[in-house]
Amino acid sequence: MLPTQLLAAGSKSQKRVHASYKTNKVGQTVKVRYRVSNKYGMQRTKLRLRNERALQVQRAEMLGENYDGSGYLQLASSKALVINQNTGEVVYAKNTNTPSPIASITKLMTAMVMLDAQMSLDDTLYVTEEDVDYLKGSSSRLPVGTALTRGDMLQLALMASENRAASAIGRNYPGGRYAFVKAMNAKAQAIGMVNTRFADPTGLDSSNVSTAEDLAKMVQAAYQYPEIRMATTSPSREVYMGSRTYPVNFNNTNGLVRAGQWDIGLSKTGYISEAGRCLVMQAQVAGEPMIMVFLDSNGKLSRIGDANRVRKWVEYNKEYKPTTTGQSEQVATGGIS
Repeated sequence: MLPTQLLAAGSKSQKRVHASYKTNKVGQTVKVRYRVSNKYGMQRTKLRLRNERALQVQRAEMLGENYDGSGYLQLASSKALVINQNTGEVVYAKNTNTPSPIASITKLMTAMVMLDAQMSLDDTLYVTEEDVDYLKGSSSRLPVGTALTRGDMLQLALMASENRAASAIGRNYPGGRYAFVKAMNAKAQAIGMVNTRFADPTGLDSSNVSTAEDLAKMVQAAYQYPEIRMATTSPSREVYMGSRTYPVNFNNTNGLVRAGQWDIGLSKTGYISEAGRCLVMQAQVAGEPMIMVFLDSNGKLSRIGDANRVRKWVEYNKEYKPTTTGQSEQVATGGIS
């Protein structure tokens, strides 16, 4: 087909003609081929690339990658509190006294109550039908009949946020689930969590409510347990279940722990629709131990972005000053009682 015929055909079918040229051995420029491409296919490709770039920009924004710490510290979480663990100084506070559901952050209290009872971590616990989530319909990688040690159940409940593991821990407490929840609330009162109420050991029940201030106290208390620190900061764990000849791998629900770019001493994530995305951590920031609480964050990555923004802000400013957002008055500097 001649070039004019190709051009004519392209005009009718909305196609574009591309000619390729090269220089031969005697220095002459010659045309080597024609390629006819679909105009609309190119438009679709450009649109797809444009959308991908937009998503990359949005992801970077949610993760706090575009923030260098020099500007005003703004967080996506509707409730947040950052405290210097050594001095008790409030670094950032936002709606810290507003109660809200806390989802799987609950499991830190579950772990403390279990460990306080000093039951053997080598005892075998079984996942039963009672541990299946019929409230939210959440999935689990622990099928009914799974037999694991109490220590493994604790590890999976904290690291991978396995609801059936947390339920089995509460169910196997002396006096059963009722006594376990009662002990959770008693422990909360003992450490000064006056605006907190627990209704179940998993966090699936939205009646589990607390405030950012109370959760900072709970993180401080949980940090005193080596078992909790180790379990919540493990990137992953392989567990043998049943008759399987190969282990099943469970990952930490906190991407910051998996990435290994933070010095994290304790971590727990949480999510149910009523609570939004939640995250509590103890971590070293600019050489200081910080307790961070982020509640009701809108977006899967925004709680991680909030943590990144706080770290950059503290590192940039060094001599940081307390800042508040969304509260009627300045938060006073003080310790965690």
